[in-house]
Amino acid sequence: MNSIESNALEPTRAELAGLTARQRLVRWLPAYGLPLLTLALIVLFSLLLPRTFPTLLDLRSIIADKAIIALLSLAAMIPMASGKIDLTVGYGIVLWHILAISLQLRLGLPWPLAVLVVLALGAGTGVLNGILVEVAQIDSFIATLGTGTILYALALWHTGGRQVVGMLPQGFYGLTSTMLLGLPITGYYVLGLAVLLWLALEYLPIGRYLYAIGANPKAAALNGIAVRRYTVGAFIASGTLTAAAGVLLASRLRIGQASVGLEYLLPALVGAFLGSTTIKPGRVNVWGTLIGVAILAVGIAGIQQLGGSFYVEPLFNGATLLIAIGIAGYAQRRRGAAARALPPAPPAAG
Repeated sequence: MNSIESNALEPTRAELAGLTARQRLVRWLPAYGLPLLTLALIVLFSLLLPRTFPTLLDLRSIIADKAIIALLSLAAMIPMASGKIDLTVGYGIVLWHILAISLQLRLGLPWPLAVLVVLALGAGTGVLNGILVEVAQIDSFIATLGTGTILYALALWHTGGRQVVGMLPQGFYGLTSTMLLGLPITGYYVLGLAVLLWLALEYLPIGRYLYAIGANPKAAALNGIAVRRYTVGAFIASGTLTAAAGVLLASRLRIGQASVGLEYLLPALVGAFLGSTTIKPGRVNVWGTLIGVAILAVGIAGIQQLGGSFYVEPLFNGATLLIAIGIAGYAQRRRGAAARALPPAPPAAG
């Protein structure tokens, strides 16, 4: 059973033909309403907080804080394209950031080798998730929840509930502390990954295959697409990116602790779900995902600078997730109603 159904809802030229300007605006609004809302929030908070919000310092802070969430959202987006969900993006980062540090401190591994080991373990977790979902035929939500819980338990066992602390090489710290053109280098990681995923999903066969599997796996299989192979590959990519995010989290925090990481699960999923409500509504996509993360970052930063309490962030994330799912469902119902209202096509001439 698919956890997520993928159906693109962006308006086509045929649908827009013959519509008035107002009707076209209504059709385009679901696709570009979220970017416009993000821009409106930036303008609003800039007017309300002219001394703190529209500053380079605030931009740097937002990028540094949300780059890891953006990476996790992009990681979660890949299985979503195939109609699956990967909850280990939130649980796995707990173990991976701890191992990235402890492999250096306890085993004495050079930091590049420690990073490669963590990435390999992340990919291995993706293989396990893919096997559970495609071979054992366990629903992806249940399978990845179970795998993620095990990873979290391993993190607790490995640390014994204590922090993993020690001096690490400057090269490892530089993975996140480096500034490039006045901005944190982590923002460039996100941008580079986004471009690669966009090219793969929109212009390469693998992207069309994943979307086809997400829309209808049986039809995809009948058309010769190796459903099992591509689904497992999507989980491997997600697991590897989650491990990379764990490495960056370790570099940024400089300590490892099992109490850090789970708070990334909800905003990462919110960003990915929001990505299915904009640019190409009804279908997860790269730029929509980044816009989803951006609106979370802008909204939370602005509200906190206005004096919002500590509970604002989880409240905002949860409310935004419900709104995103509601918008996606409404857009699908509108599209279905419009399709049913179309007159039948005339029979072809003999």
